[in-house]
Parts: sequence; C-alpha cells; structure tokens
Amino acid sequence: MGSRNTSFHDGALARVLLAPFKLGFALTLGLAGLLLVAWTVDWVFVAHVWPGRVDGLRTLLAEELTASTAMAARQGGSAAAVTAPANALYGLVFEATGLHEMGQRFAEGASMSIPDTVVRSTWIARQEAIEVAMIGTQLLGLRAGVLIRFLPLLALLYAVGAAEGLSQRAIRCAQAARESASLYHRAKYGQVVVLALGGSVLLVWPAPVAWGLCAGVGAVLVGVLAAGQWAYYKKHV
Repeated sequence: MGSRNTSFHDGALARVLLAPFKLGFALTLGLAGLLLVAWTVDWVFVAHVWPGRVDGLRTLLAEELTASTAMAARQGGSAAAVTAPANALYGLVFEATGLHEMGQRFAEGASMSIPDTVVRSTWIARQEAIEVAMIGTQLLGLRAGVLIRFLPLLALLYAVGAAEGLSQRAIRCAQAARESASLYHRAKYGQVVVLALGGSVLLVWPAPVAWGLCAGVGAVLVGVLAAGQWAYYKKHV
C-alpha cells in the first residue's frame, strides 16, 4: 500500500514539473503551425490575388499598422504596445536564426566565400517568397498585439457571463431543475472553438480587419457561452 501511494505522488510530482515544458512545447508547435498557415495564405494572395504581388502585402501591413496604432492611442497606449509583439516575433524567426543578417550581407554585394555564393543564388531565386514570409511574420505579430489589447474586454464579459450563469445555477438548484451535462460541455468547448478558431482567422485574414466589430462579437459570444456553461454546472460538487 505504501509503495503504491509513493508511486502516485511521484507521478503527480512529475506531471507538475513537466507541465510547463509540455505547455511551452504545445505553444511552440501552435505558433509554428500558425506561421505556416499565415505564410501560405499570404503567398496565395500574393501570387494570385493582389495585383502588386508583394506590394499588396506591404500595403496591408501598412494599413494594419496605421489602424492598430490609432486604436492603441484611443485606448491611452503607445504604438509600442502593438508593435512590440511584431518585433519580437520577427526577431525570433529571422534575427535569432541569422536570416535577417544573411539577407543584409547578400544585399551589400561584398566579396563572399563559395558557400555564401551558393546560398546567395538560392536566396535570390526565392527572394519573393522570403519577403512574403518576413512581411507576413510582422503582420501576424502586429495582429497578435492588437488581440492582446482586447483581453481585458474578454475577461470582463467572461466574468459577467459567469456571474449570470452562477446566479441561474443557484435558481435551478433551489427549484431542483434538471441538470444537463451535455449543455455544460458544449458551452465549455464552444468557448475554446470561438477563441481558437476566431483568433486564428483574425491573425491570418488576408485583408484589413474590423477589430472593434470582430473582437467585440467574439467577446460577447464567449460571455454568452460562459453563462450557459456555469448555469448547467453540476449542482453537487
């Protein structure tokens, strides 16, 4: 009996210690997947939709930068509040890996070694795709900074919805109303779908985003689903 308790506590401790690493690994994979999706969408529009090709993506980045900095100013923040995530993501993907410095070195046209000459030829052949990836990374980071600005609104509406749901739960408990575990789980997972799918679409959307409308509707949906979740939370804990 003692050995089984010891092994249980060892397993629980291991799970607690490994949890941050698992979370970090999952977030890294999620970010990498989101970047790949964003690059693919941007490249499709550069190749087949925007008449200016890469210039169309640059125009979109400039429009989003203007709109996001104006929104941050209205909220009492600075432009750095929305540009910092873009700079951080670009630095992580291109500066930390040396790709940014490599591109600058190739652009200078200085004498290079044979390996650098071979790499430079490949770089020039794929220059448009690399530019799309660079601009798309900045656009993704910029939009992530904008989404962060809406987190307080999301938290507020979630709290309001949870409070309303808990009050309805108290009424149902007093009236001995019927429980519905299926509605509870549907509302709970519905919030995950709204946040994950809605956030991902906004991050990779190949056109200017109406942030006030989209983020507002998403936050209201989360609040409504939170109310439904906590209203049908099991009565006997």
